[in-house]
Amino acid sequence: MSANSVALAYLTAAVLFILALKGLSSPVSARRGNMFGMVGMAIAMLTTLTVTKNVGYILIAIAAGGAVGAVVARRIHMTAMPELVAAMHSLVGLAAVLIAMAAFNNPLAYGIGATLHASNRIELFIGTFVGAITFTGSIIAFGKLSGKLGSKPLRFAGQHWLNLLLGVLMIGFGIVFFFTQSWTPFLIMTAIAMLIGVLLIMPIGGADMPVVISMLNSYSGWAAAGIGFTLNNNMLIIAGSLVGSSGAILSYIMCKAMNRSFFNVILGGFGGEAAAADQGDGVQKTYRSGSADDAAFLMGNADSVIIVPGYGLAVARAQHAINEMSKVLTEKGVKVRYAIHPVAGRMPGHMNVLLAEAEVPYEQVVEMDEINNEFADTDVVLVIGANDVVNPAAKNDKASPIYGMPILEAHKARTVLVVKRSMATGYAGLDNDLFYMDKTMMVFGDAKKVVEDIIKSLA
Repeated sequence: MSANSVALAYLTAAVLFILALKGLSSPVSARRGNMFGMVGMAIAMLTTLTVTKNVGYILIAIAAGGAVGAVVARRIHMTAMPELVAAMHSLVGLAAVLIAMAAFNNPLAYGIGATLHASNRIELFIGTFVGAITFTGSIIAFGKLSGKLGSKPLRFAGQHWLNLLLGVLMIGFGIVFFFTQSWTPFLIMTAIAMLIGVLLIMPIGGADMPVVISMLNSYSGWAAAGIGFTLNNNMLIIAGSLVGSSGAILSYIMCKAMNRSFFNVILGGFGGEAAAADQGDGVQKTYRSGSADDAAFLMGNADSVIIVPGYGLAVARAQHAINEMSKVLTEKGVKVRYAIHPVAGRMPGHMNVLLAEAEVPYEQVVEMDEINNEFADTDVVLVIGANDVVNPAAKNDKASPIYGMPILEAHKARTVLVVKRSMATGYAGLDNDLFYMDKTMMVFGDAKKVVEDIIKSLA
């Protein structure tokens, strides 16, 4: 292909990527958006194959990666989607680091020239350290989300000063690399960046994981864009910039939904010492519990029901059962809607994806800002597997670590039903005042089993 043809193909792919992001902004157009993205990526890949001399190696890599991806996609459960996303981000970061190393080792083979220009060295430095931080940070996020490392923040005295020192050292070795073009400072800089990735994510608590996922997504995009400048690949620059900017915007939206700043998330997460203090008053609180039959009676005789889904819904894989229950209630003349908090679950859009998978009608799914004013006029709210996003402490307890965080105001409804396995705290490690209100009835058990029993009682 000629240079003009390659540029046109890459431009077409870039436009399709933009259309994909626009489509993914709404559940109604998400399938179309995914299709645009797939076609755009296919065009970008085929174009790249026409301008490379290593077609055989690339096809082998595509076949191997595609086979692994197909197996993982078939086996992965929706509950494991957040850690899968984190794992994928780590691979993007690692790829950026490896490409930077290969380009540094043999710049001529990558179309850079016989030697690295000053701009090339700066681009390699930025792409490498962002990719390295993304790689190890995503691995830690994967460990936290999968439960292998625990969700509690790991903090120690002087951690911020250590991070600052490591950041200065990383930049220092990057400067040495810039002037000497030597492997030693380059590798030391990369190793320090990987350590920073670990130290940045380990102190972040479980409740901040949706922001972390979005943040790492942004990092992976900027890493790809940085390497794109080095390789003079416009497609990589555009795609990386789209991912980086969209991830940054989403991180901002997540932080706003939690009433926190980006730096506040990075410098410390929910659920640390403050959460421990929250549990340490020693007061035995009382709560009211009931059965699935009681819940069915209350919802079956209500005029309106709002369902608040959370991570527990995903764990129990109860999304199809909850949709079936909604259909039964609707047939009885009950108005049913789903209230979605921006950070419900363990990654951005987690609940939206679950409900879309169960084919819940789009018009029943309502975002927090739109539905909060309606809780006061709602007969029954069913909280299923959610905790922190409905905790009234965010509004009335200034000592709570989540004070000021916007929540779904389920506590304003006439009756609140909460489906949980036990009275254990949520992912942030905080107790929930909602559970002890006179208007609240706890229904203990596996979410899917409880909903199925409710359906039987409603029939």
